Amino acid sequence: MPLITPILLLTALAPAPPPNVVLILADDLGWGEVGCHGQEKIPTPNIDRLAADGMRLTSHWSGAPVCAPSRCVLLTGKHPGHAAVRNNWEAGGWGPDQTEGQFPLPDEEVTLAEVLGERGYTTGVIGKWGLGGPDTEGHPNRQGFDHWFGYLCQRVAHNYYPTHLWRNGEKVPLKGNNWFSAHQKIEQPLDREQAYEEKYLGETFASDLMRDEAVQFIENHAKDGPFFLYYASPVPHVALQVPPDRLDAFPSEWDTEPYLGQKGYVPHPRPRAAYAAMIAGLDAEVGAILKTLEQQGVADNTIVIFTSDNGPTYAGGVDYEFFKSAGPFRGLKGSVFEGGLRVPTIVRWPGHVRPGTTADIPSGFEDHLPTICELTGASPPTGIDGRSLASVLLGDQAAPAPTRPYLYRELGGQQAIRVGPWKGVRRHLRRGDTTMLLFNLDTDPGETTNVADDHPDIVARLETLLAEAHVPSPDFPLPTIDK
Repeated sequence: MPLITPILLLTALAPAPPPNVVLILADDLGWGEVGCHGQEKIPTPNIDRLAADGMRLTSHWSGAPVCAPSRCVLLTGKHPGHAAVRNNWEAGGWGPDQTEGQFPLPDEEVTLAEVLGERGYTTGVIGKWGLGGPDTEGHPNRQGFDHWFGYLCQRVAHNYYPTHLWRNGEKVPLKGNNWFSAHQKIEQPLDREQAYEEKYLGETFASDLMRDEAVQFIENHAKDGPFFLYYASPVPHVALQVPPDRLDAFPSEWDTEPYLGQKGYVPHPRPRAAYAAMIAGLDAEVGAILKTLEQQGVADNTIVIFTSDNGPTYAGGVDYEFFKSAGPFRGLKGSVFEGGLRVPTIVRWPGHVRPGTTADIPSGFEDHLPTICELTGASPPTGIDGRSLASVLLGDQAAPAPTRPYLYRELGGQQAIRVGPWKGVRRHLRRGDTTMLLFNLDTDPGETTNVADDHPDIVARLETLLAEAHVPSPDFPLPTIDK
């Protein structure tokens, strides 16, 4: 019998290194806007490859149907009835010298970055932040991130050619970009396409810088221990802005008339082509990240999660009907119907998550923190609402399935709650109307038929759970409920 050398024995007994984590968050990407969910007009080969290599969570809710509160849920593991940030809130206005930032995430909130930092991870966030401006407690470097680059402010992110981005505490000027209003309207089309470029574009496209920064972050940290990269791309959130040469990949006959700014943001001569080019660009960003993981030899030990902060937009010239952006679901961004909440969500971890699989278990953004904690060996904070999906992702039939009393969302004058197949929706709390619509998502995923009158017992149960789920917030009062 051959002898086992001490080195081989130590290697066999050594624990596997904790996995790296790359969390990719798209901005306003709809359920139906990726090929693995049926999109036929826009190519998304890299996102589709993620799905082929991993698991799709097909009943997954974003944290909220708009940006800032959704990101708060994602990073803290608390649903909107308990979260610190429950709606978009602006620190300033639209001018070039206005204060940047949204409602700052309080220092006492424990973020995923802080948890993984305690586990020994190097942490970075690149993209759009939206949870606090410069010199606030919500700044990324004060919320557990070692490295930060991108837009601090969601309003500034309405322009893909801003005058500056931020790297940690420093403002980074962008070459060839001059300030102009991100919201303009014209009465008549401009006389030539190049005129739109001259008025509404610049020299430096911010998304390309963020992609390159993400690649550099991975290259810098792939060899020196586990890293966590939160890549919060601003794409495809409007404005419709993209380098002009990227439009040529899409048919000119798609666009019979230009967008003049009627629904906000800036005009564009080829709005459908521009939107498709933006999503194709997002897919290329995903591809660059995946390629870098492979080149650095860490792809097999990296958990990659891809999702979106809410459903597709109705604004800025986006033709959501042409692209079938919400798939089979009702509602868009800002709505607590499924179209505003249910988002494409994919998890890949080679050798651990079975490729080409799906899981239809109801889940949401609050689950990412405890799931990542379990998969990395980190300790989740107390007081969170999420449930670990590790057993689902790993296909562990022996482990008990995660259970939860409900999924809950609120925004402005709306509430939504899901228990099993049943979903209750309140839409008009600003009017003092607490009427609940009831849908069975198993038989009616498009929420076409309100069956509340047929199931008064279920309505009563969901009303009780709504009261339990919502804790009043002095900063974000819920109309009618918080009297």
